[in-house]
Amino acid sequence: MRIWDIPPEILCNKHLLGEHRELHAIWAILTGNKQGYSKHPETRRWIGKLKALFLRHKQLAEEMQKRGYKHKSPLEKKLATGSGKQKKLLDPIERQLEILNNKECKCPLR
Repeated sequence: MRIWDIPPEILCNKHLLGEHRELHAIWAILTGNKQGYSKHPETRRWIGKLKALFLRHKQLAEEMQKRGYKHKSPLEKKLATGSGKQKKLLDPIERQLEILNNKECKCPLR
């Protein structure tokens, strides 16, 4: 489970769509008081930052549309409360780029 802290345009389709799917899972956990992955560090770092998560979703959806995907899963804006900035990172940006670069995918870092 991962929400990257890097621009969506540098993600390959696999990682872009994967992050979008995982973001929806985190959103459902935090807004619906669901238990699955509620204690995962990636989920916990978004507690109190639903506005920031909402804004990340907007970035992902815009990038998906640029690539020709039809985005049909909006989030409820009224639930986007808390901080609009995510300052807590599980890995520094440099490490995230390194992780992504080491994956066997088509992310444009290569």
